[in-house]
Amino acid sequence: MKSLSRISVVPMITATYFMVAGGPYGLEDIVQKTGYAATLLILIITPLLWSLPTALMVSELATAIPEEGGFYIWVRRGMGRFWGFQETWLTMAGSIFEMALYPNLCIAYIGRFMPSLVSGHRGLILGFAMIALCTAWNLLGVHSVGEGSVWLNVALLAPFVALIIFALGMERAPGDVAQVPLRHVDLLGGVLIAMWNYMGWDNLSTIAGEVEAPQRTYSRAMFGAVILVVVSYVLPVGAVARTGIDPNSWTTGGWVDVAHIIGGETLAIAIAVAGVIGAIGSFSALMLSFTRLPLVMAEDGYLPRIFTKLDRKGAPWVAIVVCAVLWAICFPLGFEKSLILDVLLTGLSILLEFWALVALRIREPELARPFCVPGGLAGAIAIGVPPMALMVAAMARNRAELVGSTSELAIGIGIVAAGAGLYFLSKLIPRGE
Repeated sequence: MKSLSRISVVPMITATYFMVAGGPYGLEDIVQKTGYAATLLILIITPLLWSLPTALMVSELATAIPEEGGFYIWVRRGMGRFWGFQETWLTMAGSIFEMALYPNLCIAYIGRFMPSLVSGHRGLILGFAMIALCTAWNLLGVHSVGEGSVWLNVALLAPFVALIIFALGMERAPGDVAQVPLRHVDLLGGVLIAMWNYMGWDNLSTIAGEVEAPQRTYSRAMFGAVILVVVSYVLPVGAVARTGIDPNSWTTGGWVDVAHIIGGETLAIAIAVAGVIGAIGSFSALMLSFTRLPLVMAEDGYLPRIFTKLDRKGAPWVAIVVCAVLWAICFPLGFEKSLILDVLLTGLSILLEFWALVALRIREPELARPFCVPGGLAGAIAIGVPPMALMVAAMARNRAELVGSTSELAIGIGIVAAGAGLYFLSKLIPRGE
């Protein structure tokens, strides 16, 4: 695919940041489940076991095979067409649950400072408007989304810098206040949420054909984004920890309440506005990634050829519009309680990428690898072990979680199994324009 615009390293770092984090939002439940000290430990250890191995894997594969479609191409080339299809199926199925979250988060944070604006059907209208805005932005091309992500990142993190400064300036809490006992201790639950907050490092690989000097850019962007995400998670939580605010009071959206205690109404509103910015930035960046998959799937004959159409900016406009419509249909359903499904489906797709890394080391040992995971074949195998262990722990922790009367794990297994059937059904799709 030939693109009219390309993305460089700094916009890649900020776009990856939105794909993975979108700000410290989502950490509130970890604090409530594990307390401040354990939360900080989880936020430091999880990236070592989950993010760093994934960044290493992505850096090798993206620089060795810098093609549009990213992880789909890696898995297909390393393990065959069937597994390449499953990689895309798992990612797109997981996106249904993930992309429904961001319009709901946007509405929730607007409601924090303007409740009347989201009451009744107004919230739905705002959510659809956000999806339309992000769609229009993506139609302007990868360069526009990348450059815009830089400025959104500054606007998102600026209130948290103020929060850290205010928190560090407060009088340190007495020991008996800072060590309030937790009412609902759930260490594995906190780890699961941290895994979700640290997922998405592979997403920017799908636009490899639109990246400036990908052999050099990807590894720099990956490690720059890892540092930015970890710092933006650890510093605010660490600063608030010293204030002695009761960790049991933290709930989803709790950063606004914390900001109100520490810096007053102005800071609380700024944090709420940053939540809206984070939701828009994450939705736009993930749309940039996910919509390249229908494009390359159509090029491989699994979807109608109409999905390969590009606009003047090089954006796959049919894929963007169709995905936006599907996500808009799913957005009112919420899916707030289906985090485990997103972790399960996306986590399995990431494991396929680790296996593709090993398979390509065996099948194509002479492949040029500008960045190479150290340790030879053993090193490539070893970096996949910690993520697999975390996935097993996550599934064990959540095997009893329900959607209605049905186990979320059973639903996830059903979605995974459906991918095999769809692979064969896809051969029946007409290939014409």
